[in-house]
Amino acid sequence: MSMMAGMIALFGLYFLYDGKVGYPKANEIAEKKAWFDDEVLKTFDEAKVAGKLEAWTASAKSKGWPIGRDAEPPRWISYAAKNGWPEKPHRYTPEEIQGQFYWGGGTLLVGLFVAGLMLINKNKVLRAEADHFITPEKKKVFFADAFRIDKRKWDNKALAYVWHKPEGGTASKVVIDDLKYAGAGLVLDRLMANFKGELIEKQADPVENSPEASTDSV
Repeated sequence: MSMMAGMIALFGLYFLYDGKVGYPKANEIAEKKAWFDDEVLKTFDEAKVAGKLEAWTASAKSKGWPIGRDAEPPRWISYAAKNGWPEKPHRYTPEEIQGQFYWGGGTLLVGLFVAGLMLINKNKVLRAEADHFITPEKKKVFFADAFRIDKRKWDNKALAYVWHKPEGGTASKVVIDDLKYAGAGLVLDRLMANFKGELIEKQADPVENSPEASTDSV
C-alpha cells in the first residue's frame, strides 16, 4: 500500500509539473513554430520572389534566424533538432493546462487517502492458531465452523473467501487476503488442512475443443 500511495503521489506531482512547466513550455515551442512559419519562411519566400535572397540572408544572420543552404528555405525540422524541440509541437489550451492542476490535486488527495489507509491498517495482523485463525478485525474463526471456501480468485488476486457458522450463531463471510497480509497463504494452508466442507476453486484452463470442461469446481 505504501508503494501504491507513492506511485499515485508521483502521478499527481507529474500532473502538476505538466500544468506548471511542461504544457507552458510546449506552448512556447508551438509559438516558435508559428513564428518560424509566419516570419522566417514568409519573408524568405518574399525575398526569393523579389530576387533579394542575399540581403535576406544577411539580415537573417544578424538577427540570429535560421537560414537555408544553396538558396533553399530554412527547415523547421533542422532548427527544432538543433534546439531539442519536437518536429510537430502541440499547443495546449488554457482549459487543458488548468485540467492538469485539477488532476494533480485530485490524484494527490487519492494518494493521501491510500497513505491514510496504510497507517490505519499497518498494525493489523492475520494470524492462525492450532484450531482457529484470527482476522485483522480481531474476529476468531474456528476451523471446525468453516463450511465453505471460495478460492477462485486466489491465483489471480490472492483472495479467498471463507464462510463459517459458529454454534448457535449465524453464517458470515471473512476474507483471507494475501496481497495485504504477507504470508496469508500459510493461514489458508492451515485452514485447508483442517477443512471438511465445500471447496470452490478454479480449474486449469479447459482443454481445447472439450465441451465438458468447466472453469469452476466444487
